[in-house]
Parts: sequence; structure tokens; C-alpha cells
Amino acid sequence: MEIFPAIDLIGGQVVRLSEGNYDQMTVYATDPVEVARGFLDAGAHNLHAVDLDGAKEGTSVNRECIKALAALPGLFVEVGGGIRDEARVYDYLSSGVDRVILGTAAVKDPPFVKRMVKTYGERIAVGVDARDERVAVSGWLDVTDLSSVDFCRRLREMGVKTVIYTDISKDGMLSGTNLDVYRRLRKIKGLDVVASGGITYYREITALKDMGIYAAVVGKALYTGALELGKVLEAAQ
Repeated sequence: MEIFPAIDLIGGQVVRLSEGNYDQMTVYATDPVEVARGFLDAGAHNLHAVDLDGAKEGTSVNRECIKALAALPGLFVEVGGGIRDEARVYDYLSSGVDRVILGTAAVKDPPFVKRMVKTYGERIAVGVDARDERVAVSGWLDVTDLSSVDFCRRLREMGVKTVIYTDISKDGMLSGTNLDVYRRLRKIKGLDVVASGGITYYREITALKDMGIYAAVVGKALYTGALELGKVLEAAQ
């Protein structure tokens, strides 16, 4: 199973939110590139970067910072947050980003997602953020009536290969992740599922690996010391 350490960006700083609440923000570092180098030194080969300003505003606010992260050698970088038109998709992919994550655009403009998948293939992923298994959009601020699991099935039917699924109620809470929903998502044939949100214990890494999940995003637990990246990488093997 692949491991993606996470860097969430607000104002060019590395932050974590609790349950997606922008008013419950903790700043962990002021130099994202230095943080990413630390991940590399620990043995990581992947990075999950999110422009939280962009997710909220619908623009690529931390664009230059993300490009600096993508320029680091040896990292597969996936990026999400505020990517809602092809110009931004192309801009990121042509500047070294390996995979772009669409979120709000996937809900509000499915034909756009189909076009991006047709054009860029597996370099397009979709982030499905859910609260009470309902899809949330616009930086987690608006919760729709869409069933998150059904939405993942529809995305696969649209040609999407990779989905990053986040249970918002678990994210940043250090109380464990939602293993049950990943067991159900794993049954969607042909879909690579990335577990994200609340992973706190090594046993969760093992459980996700054993159920056949493609990858896991680990964030706040790394910054607080609840998990050590080297041990997480070992557990995922």
C-alpha cells in the first residue's frame, strides 16, 4: 500500500484543520518545502498537497508553493484544492505535479471531469469529502444530498481511476479513521481508493493494507508525533 504524507496549505504555511473547520487551524510549519524534504529523508516517495485557500476560494492561491514542492526530486506529488478548470489542471501537470485532484468540480460539472479523464487519463483523481456519508464541496463548507459511496461508483463509471475519500468528521481529530466505509468502497471494481482522514494508529495502516486499499494519506498524526513516518511506511509494506 502506498503512503502519502500530507501537506495542507493556508497562506503558504503548513496547517491542519479539525473536522474541516477553518476556524480550528493549527500551524505546524512555515516552510512546506522543508517539511517535504523531511518526508523524503524518512523514506517517503509520495506527497499529498492541498491548497486549502484554493478549495475555499476556487482559485490556486498557493500555486507557487505547490510548484516548489513538485520540483523536489524523488516525490510523486498529487495536488488538490480549487482546481476547477482545465487551465489550472494543465498548469499543475505541466509544472511537475504528477496527479491533480478534482473535488467541487466533480460534483458541479461531471462533463468537465469526463473531459479531463479523457485528456489526462490516470493523472486525474477525484477527492470525495464526506460528512455523514454525504458529499461536501467548496472546501467542506457545503454538504450536498449526494451519497458519497454511490458518488464513488458513478465516478468509476465515468472513467475515474483514483478516488481520495475523506471522512470529514474524522479528519484532524486523532480518534481513528472510518474503516467501515473503506471496506465498502474497496468493493467498487477497478477503483483505486485512497483512505484519508483521521488515521491515527499503526493498526489502521495494517487494516487498510489487508483489505486491499491502494493508498493512505497521513497528516495530523505525523505532525503531533502520534505516528512516525518510517514506522508507517514499514506497516504499509
